[in-house]
Amino acid sequence: MRKVERINIIMRYVNNRAHFTISEIMREFNISRSTAIRDIREIESLGVPLVAEVGRDGGYFVMNNSVLPTVRFTDNEIKALFIAFMATRNQQLPYLKSRQSLAEKLLGLISKNQQDDLVLLNQILLFEGTNPNNPDLLDLSDLPHPMLEKLIQILLSDSYLSVALQEEKEIVSYPIYLLHLYREKSLWLVEGFDLDEKKRRTFSVDNLVTVEPYPIKKRLSKKKILELMKQEEAVNLVLELGPKAIAQFRKYHPLKVSISYTNPYQTTAILRTFINVHKSEELNEITNWLLFLGGDIKIREMPEEVLEGMRERFSLFCP
Repeated sequence: MRKVERINIIMRYVNNRAHFTISEIMREFNISRSTAIRDIREIESLGVPLVAEVGRDGGYFVMNNSVLPTVRFTDNEIKALFIAFMATRNQQLPYLKSRQSLAEKLLGLISKNQQDDLVLLNQILLFEGTNPNNPDLLDLSDLPHPMLEKLIQILLSDSYLSVALQEEKEIVSYPIYLLHLYREKSLWLVEGFDLDEKKRRTFSVDNLVTVEPYPIKKRLSKKKILELMKQEEAVNLVLELGPKAIAQFRKYHPLKVSISYTNPYQTTAILRTFINVHKSEELNEITNWLLFLGGDIKIREMPEEVLEGMRERFSLFCP
């Protein structure tokens, strides 16, 4: 018997009894004690109001002998859920095992005809970034970096972190206040404010070695962090982008650079960002990228160093 089928049957079993014990569940379904306990905990997590009784004759009973109302899905809702799963498979997303168990439970709730429709959709639909050679939605084929789920779990309770990163041949530690955790170009990235150097820092989750809460006594206040970030975020590059430049931007853009569309058709946009002209590597990168955007841009504001770098590039082609 598949796990999802067993869980559904046990739910009906306990709901029809005023009282039951783990031993009864073990005998009735021919499962081990540890499996019975895990199943009961999973049933509780689904919303069944179980109350435990301690003592020699202890066990469980269902509060008011009723479960939460049955969740029913329309055909379109079922398709929407599974298409969302299909579109994000092979994406190294966190909680992959939970996604698999959720898919199994949903499959156990729907009719045979609905299951057949989903099998057909799984064969027909192919999304960008997914692996056509691994079409099984329930296959645990693309586990994320093991630190990702741990990082998310810590972030739910605390944004002040002490992280250790593998940088070339050494491990370096940073105290950060986490701003964003996001995925870009197939990488999970962390953007945080470095509490020591008082600046933003971006790094890949793949480089994480350890992550733990940062000591409370050493923390800056959130108000102070916001003040420092405002000082750092002085915009010195402002561009208007036309449709051709927007198309180039979508093909490639440096990390942390974003645009704001200025019409509903997304054919014009504004780019605002800060360029550290004292970092030659960053200056060269942004200069090359601006040339990559092409001529469909209008300059509102630009550091003289960037403008000079673009003139030098042009002189190579137009002596």
